[in-house]
Amino acid sequence: MDLTALLAGSPVIDGHNDLLWTARVATGYDFERLDVGTDLSADLTTGSTPTHTDLPRMRVGGVGAQFWSVYVPTRLTGDDAVSATLEQVDAAYNLTQRHPDQLAMARTADDVEAAWANGRMASLMGAEGGHSINCSLGTLRQLHALGVRYLTLTHNANTPWADSATDAPVAGGLTRFGREVVREMNRLGMMVDLSHVSADTMRDALAVTEVPAIFSHSSARAVTDSPRNAPDDVLESLRDQGGICMVTFVPRFVNQACADWHRSALEAASVEGITEADGARFTPFYESYRAAHPEPPADLTDVVAHCEHVREVAGIDHVGLGGDYDGVEMLPRGLEDVSRYPALLGALAEAGWSESDLARLTCRNILRVMRAVENGAREIQQRRGPSLARMEDLDG
Repeated sequence: MDLTALLAGSPVIDGHNDLLWTARVATGYDFERLDVGTDLSADLTTGSTPTHTDLPRMRVGGVGAQFWSVYVPTRLTGDDAVSATLEQVDAAYNLTQRHPDQLAMARTADDVEAAWANGRMASLMGAEGGHSINCSLGTLRQLHALGVRYLTLTHNANTPWADSATDAPVAGGLTRFGREVVREMNRLGMMVDLSHVSADTMRDALAVTEVPAIFSHSSARAVTDSPRNAPDDVLESLRDQGGICMVTFVPRFVNQACADWHRSALEAASVEGITEADGARFTPFYESYRAAHPEPPADLTDVVAHCEHVREVAGIDHVGLGGDYDGVEMLPRGLEDVSRYPALLGALAEAGWSESDLARLTCRNILRVMRAVENGAREIQQRRGPSLARMEDLDG
């Protein structure tokens, strides 16, 4: 199979990349100092790469479009979270405008394909965590107006209206206001992202949404027992309503030994009174734990197993890729950076995936979902206007 030709016709649309937060932490968004227009893997002074992502390696990897995560940590709350999210959005525009010959901002599936026709990679945006809207549907609408095309309902901590996969359950899924958030996202044409949310929140959102939902970067719980992964019944419901699970590469979500190691780290943290939802305290603890107790490795075959399982349960039309590059320190062997997508496609081809199957995985499935959400929004807007609901009115 000619993977170069395959990727030329069906480039990878990756569901989640945290380069923007890396740029914020490393250089305060100074893309002169962090020049992703050059191959940053060739850092001979340190022997390591400062990022998993740069434009030359994206080209090598066959990436045609990237959902840049406009993530902010849950330690930022209220207006601080909103402001930081807007700074992330601004960084996405700055990054794209800095490389107009290689990148083009995109809001729709047609925009993505127009970028390809002009030889560019498409820049899309997804907001990772409902704390970014500060319980305000007006803020949600303005993020959409700026081009944000999905919202992950939670990050590692609960929002007041939705339970996270990695926090103690409070709402039991979505509250009444949480359901209204989903409905308003449907009306806007903003994809509902179920990565990071609890299984009950997944089920509630799938019961409410009028258009297909996504997992921007999650894998299969039946293969690796992690609360961040999708159970089989959720994958079946996702299939029935036309959604997509974009398989992630994070070791603790794709390899059971890594998941068990992570669980041991959580237990050690709990002894110190620290939870995973407490990012400000958990992150330094986690780093020190890793230094004392090295994390076991994962490899490319683990990701293959998750792609195969999602295909088996949800079907070939409901699987995609969401690597989470620059969102984690360690990656599976064979998938070390954004240049490595062809290695994964080659392994899947050896496992019997056809060119048509791989084209669905790389981009055709998510393009279909994007168009379904866009078309659904146009239809919903004929039936109802912007929601004026407030959390205090619906949830008390």
